[in-house]
Amino acid sequence: MAFLFKREKSGPAPVVHPLQASIPPIQDAEFNAFYYGQRKGGDFYDFIRVDNGRILFGLLDVAGPLEENRTVVCAVQDSFRKDGTELFVGEDINESEAMIELGIRINRSILDTEQGLRSCPAFLGCYNEFTGIVCYLNSGHTPGLVRDGSGLAELGATGLPLGLFSHAPSDASLVFLEPGASLLLVSRGVLEGKRKGEEFGLERVKDVFKQTAAESPKELSLSVLNALRQFMNTPPTHDDVTALSLFRHSS
Repeated sequence: MAFLFKREKSGPAPVVHPLQASIPPIQDAEFNAFYYGQRKGGDFYDFIRVDNGRILFGLLDVAGPLEENRTVVCAVQDSFRKDGTELFVGEDINESEAMIELGIRINRSILDTEQGLRSCPAFLGCYNEFTGIVCYLNSGHTPGLVRDGSGLAELGATGLPLGLFSHAPSDASLVFLEPGASLLLVSRGVLEGKRKGEEFGLERVKDVFKQTAAESPKELSLSVLNALRQFMNTPPTHDDVTALSLFRHSS
């Protein structure tokens, strides 16, 4: 379960309440995201359908405990929805330029809200349901992983985490998801789950992804989080633990 935020007034100060993210239906593909346990940090994800078969998605990690970063999370969500909808409208837009600009605007919203620095690793993507292409930026986030007929590929960082510099935009890249391919994102909390001082790490995430027989993004997300729990021999409550996945169905 993911949580977004809305502001409601109660007395002299705004009160922040969580809302569950909504995943839009997609032609010949399917998204899923799963959050383990109760939120305590800054992990959140969101999805919006924008225009001409495009679905924006993002997995972000605002630094600090929930009590400290609520207003920043609100600002990031507002920017993602408002600016994402504005930037990705039209048939002839340059998706890479729009994605870079979205990163710039979310970065600005963090700096303006925080009135200082607040690190926010972020993976932002736009999936085109007609072409199967994902345009993405990875601002200091854990690598995205793509599995297709040729094997497993990493979608590494294209820039620094958001919220640290006013003029350090991330580049945007493109990846094609062939029919039957899948994309997996996990939060830092997944990699940092420990057993006797040893971290779960990216290589174990890759192994789960390679070996899983999951036939849906929900099964994939759960398989990763279940593997983490088995590795730790305890529920992973050390930090926010999130998995987001996308399956493009076979034709």
